Amino acid sequence: MSEGTMQRRAQRDGQYEQRVRRTKRLRRALVGAAAVPVILVAAGCSSDSGSDSGSASGSGDSTQQGSGGANPSASASPTIQAAAFQKLPKACGVLSTKTLTELVPKGVKSAKEGTSDDATSRASCSWSSLENKGVKGSQFRWLNVSLLRFDSDAARGSGEKQAQTFYAKQVQDARAVPEAKNAASQPLAGTGDEATTVRYDLKKKEGAFKQQTVVARVANVVVTLDYNGAGLAGEKTPNADDLVKAAQQAAKEATTAVASANGVDTGSGSGGTAGGAGTTSPSPSKSASKSASPSSSPSKAASASPSTSASKKS
Repeated sequence: MSEGTMQRRAQRDGQYEQRVRRTKRLRRALVGAAAVPVILVAAGCSSDSGSDSGSASGSGDSTQQGSGGANPSASASPTIQAAAFQKLPKACGVLSTKTLTELVPKGVKSAKEGTSDDATSRASCSWSSLENKGVKGSQFRWLNVSLLRFDSDAARGSGEKQAQTFYAKQVQDARAVPEAKNAASQPLAGTGDEATTVRYDLKKKEGAFKQQTVVARVANVVVTLDYNGAGLAGEKTPNADDLVKAAQQAAKEATTAVASANGVDTGSGSGGTAGGAGTTSPSPSKSASKSASPSSSPSKAASASPSTSASKKS
């Protein structure tokens, strides 16, 4: 074999080995390139799985937090007990003719109804009597009945609670009349849910007046009855005990009239709520804001001299 032939064979062998090495490198590159997507897919799946898990967990946490943050039993506004009585009777009709004849014998038909912007919440009526005995003088009587009803209100509380507060104030006012002498007060049983009688003497230029104020509460209504009497122009002063007894009986009759006007039969006639007013649950009236603010204290009217109006009567 010639030297030239051997050189060509060696060259071919060298070229063949180079092709083999290139082929091996290419295969390794292809295998590596194929493995990269597999790794990326696996990593992507792993990432998505974690993301989903985190999202689910986050969603659960969020839901849990949202559920925990919201108060399923949110504090409801306090329930106010409905007022037992929704209306008032006519103030000039709460006393019978028989009772008026005893208290104001010459003034049964002298009823004067007080002004009111809401007759279902406040009402009043007054009577005056002047029995002229000629040279012996005259007997004077003055009677006033005031009714005030309270509605239940979320801001002020139940009608009954408001009535209790006003009742206490009325009693206090009756005890604190200026220039009153020999003042005394005592609780009165059998009249509404609670009642108090306040009595005192009041000296005026016309004569010595005997004043009786009976304040009674029946459920969410306060009844204030003022009754006074005097002997004028030389006539003897009336017996205070008789006046007190008459005033107390009239107050009892007035509280009964309040209950009856609201369809409650008190049975015993005491005007209390035990006979059924406490078990009624009518819807609250619309006049709560008005009934809670009485324009004036009825007991203060008693301190004024009623003889002016009486002198006009014959």
